[in-house]
Amino acid sequence: QVQLVESGGGLVQAGGSLRLSCEASGRTFSSVAMGWFRQAPGKEREFVAAINWSGGRTNYADSVKGRFTISRDNAKKTVYLQMNSLKHEDTAVYYCAAAPGITSIYRTARSEYDYWGQGARVTVSP
Repeated sequence: QVQLVESGGGLVQAGGSLRLSCEASGRTFSSVAMGWFRQAPGKEREFVAAINWSGGRTNYADSVKGRFTISRDNAKKTVYLQMNSLKHEDTAVYYCAAAPGITSIYRTARSEYDYWGQGARVTVSP
């Protein structure tokens, strides 16, 4: 079992920055690939970014590439999502997820991820 708790959401103006954190507990965190997804009102939950167990490989959705950065600190059992140059369309609930069995971080389907946090709301004002 992996328990995930997100923090760092909030309200920011367009062009601003936020950093989300996701702290994990339970089974060995350092061997698990992690991802971030988001769900805007009335829309499906979509892939945002993923990072492999060591932090050496990352993958991003085209919509956030160049603006968002995913990273992890295995000693702190925490994964981060640094979000810069935020746009109104980035408004969503952001979910941290763990994928113990994933074979590649380029597999972005929700079904690849077994454990989910409760979500952190991010609101970007125009």
